[in-house]
This record gives sequence, structure tokens and C-alpha cells, in this order.
Amino acid sequence: MTKRIVMLMVFVAATAFAANVPDAEQLIGRPVGTPLAGDALAQRTQQVAAEIRCPVCQGLSIADSPSEMAINMKAQVRAMLARGYTQPQIERYFERSYGQFVLLRPKFEGVNSLVWILPIAALAAGALVVVMTMRKLKEVQL
Repeated sequence: MTKRIVMLMVFVAATAFAANVPDAEQLIGRPVGTPLAGDALAQRTQQVAAEIRCPVCQGLSIADSPSEMAINMKAQVRAMLARGYTQPQIERYFERSYGQFVLLRPKFEGVNSLVWILPIAALAAGALVVVMTMRKLKEVQL
């Protein structure tokens, strides 16, 4: 009798947990790509996983990270590709869960655009200062 109660409690807890975990379709909509299988699925999983950062080993992609979380995330990527989700949809799914930090190549929008523009602007400003200083030194020598 006790064994049945424990089994029932485990089943109820698992069902309640599953009901609280949103499916990808609830977050990002229906798959728009073609479902993959076999070698194509394995290859594409590796490609997509290489673009997503591991939240645990922050310098590695989930394709390269040995952490359990990365392994689980890579399994999610594989399952989503098998269902027909595209790379942008998968990236959006993980971005909604972890923020833009999870993308190894941040999007060129908002504050992220400053990350791309400011180093180039600083180099250009530095080059301008060097050129102006060299001209002034040349004028002083004449």
C-alpha cells in the first residue's frame, strides 16, 4: 500500500512539474523549418550548439562544455531541430530563458551596438589624434 502511495505521489509531482515547464511552442511558436534526423540532425545540432554559450562555463559553447547543464541544453537543441525548429527560433528560445548573454555572437541592436561601434570609434579617434599631433610636430620643426 505504501509503495502505491509513493508511486502516486511521484506521478503527481512529475505531472505538476511537467505542466509548469513551458514547451518551446508556447514561447516561440510552431516550428517553421523541416524536421531533421540521422547524420544531418547530429551535424546541425553541433553547429547550432556552437553558437550558444554555456551558462556554467561562460567561456565555452554548449557544444564544447562538459557541464551537465550544457549537455542538457544540447539535448534540447537536438530535440528542437528534430521537431523542425530553425536556428533563429532556437536562439530566441534560449535567449528568452537566459537573456542575450547566452548568444556567443550578440545581436547588433540596442546597447550591444555600442559594443561593436565604440572600439572602432576609439581606434578612429586615436588615429586622428596621431595624425593631428604629427602635423603639429611637422609645423613646429619647419
